[in-house]
Amino acid sequence: MYDDAVGYLDSHIGRGMHPGLETMSGLLNLMGNPEDSYPIVHIAGTNGKTSVARMITFLCVAHGLTTGTFTSPHLGGVEERVSINGEVTEREDFAQAVFDTKAFADIYEDRTGNPISYFELTAALAFSWFADQAVDVGVIEVGLGGRLDATNAARATVAILTSVGMDHAEYLGDTIEQIAREKLAIVEDGSILVAGPLPESVTEIAEEVCSERSAELRLYGRDFRLEGALQGVGGWQIDVEGTRGVYEEIFLPLHGRYQTINFAVAIAAVEALTNRALDSEAVIDAATIATNPGRMELMETDPPLIIDGAHNADGFAALAQSLAEEYPSTRWVVVTAAMEDKDLASMWSPIAPQLLAVVATQSESPRALSAADLGARLEPLVGDTPITVVSDPGEALEHARTLAGEGDGILVAGSLYLVGTIRAHLTGSSTTPNER
Repeated sequence: MYDDAVGYLDSHIGRGMHPGLETMSGLLNLMGNPEDSYPIVHIAGTNGKTSVARMITFLCVAHGLTTGTFTSPHLGGVEERVSINGEVTEREDFAQAVFDTKAFADIYEDRTGNPISYFELTAALAFSWFADQAVDVGVIEVGLGGRLDATNAARATVAILTSVGMDHAEYLGDTIEQIAREKLAIVEDGSILVAGPLPESVTEIAEEVCSERSAELRLYGRDFRLEGALQGVGGWQIDVEGTRGVYEEIFLPLHGRYQTINFAVAIAAVEALTNRALDSEAVIDAATIATNPGRMELMETDPPLIIDGAHNADGFAALAQSLAEEYPSTRWVVVTAAMEDKDLASMWSPIAPQLLAVVATQSESPRALSAADLGARLEPLVGDTPITVVSDPGEALEHARTLAGEGDGILVAGSLYLVGTIRAHLTGSSTTPNER
């Protein structure tokens, strides 16, 4: 049953993106608008969306709220996109949710002649499954942008803008300000917008949008903040001043200083959702169990092997800063893949000084650069760093092991497709086609 469900979803890969809400709104209306049966926290941003979504989920669960979470892309099986209380939906249940959605999707396509995309199907089944499970809150991650993203067919009580950087310019605009407006379109009339660190020009746009929609803006650094962050073994000791309370002596077992800010954003979001200060012990409990697969995830320790989903300039800058801070004397053998549209020069500039070697490979995505093309494009960007081309990702990782000497590390980055494949290779789990 699960294989049939995945096959049905996979049959919608390649139908392309459908900017606009007509199809998604029509499908949800046919399904009885399940997204209206619970409050929604809607998360947009260039980077940090999945991290913040997972952190909000842990915080909500720690406060006794049944929480449905929809994220994308998935790293292994597609069912990872849909979770209840932080637990991935069982395959049998996921398959049933797919076929329940299929019944409506088939009717909609027959009536309208409009094809439904892979992403629209997964988002619709998530909205429906959460209603069936009588969740107290839905935590929904935007797929791309905001204004025309399928998830924007739902109305959010709390909107989040984690960050804004240059990515997907061909869809969202060629300036930070244009991209910000696309993402800020998830702000609903009378809602609350919680925003992470933003450029001044974007803050001005956020204030303008909130004023137009009678929404309240709660901004990192002004309305809530990280009071302190000390690096510890395997994570960070932090204090957070929220919008409703102060939360101290929190241990966050994640790598990357940027995750401490993400956790502050998550706290502010749950304060906005519940309209009260959070329970300090519950906040500590939520942080203790926080995990974030594929985001600066330490898979092995000797030598350190880190996988990270950084795939744009801001993501690589944050990754490079985190590596320099947590592994100051380590040089890295990087196993990498990339999509054809990526600005490799901007991505690789921050991390170039930390390189020992690069192994160029390729992912299964039809939009991926070939390993040979990627290697050729990287050559002028990494100076004298040696580049090896190995098309198969598993073989590329094994080759990287032969290049890493005493005190060196192995890093997998550049593509979430690649991270998913390597993670499956390391854990022995299976992976499925993944339209991102």
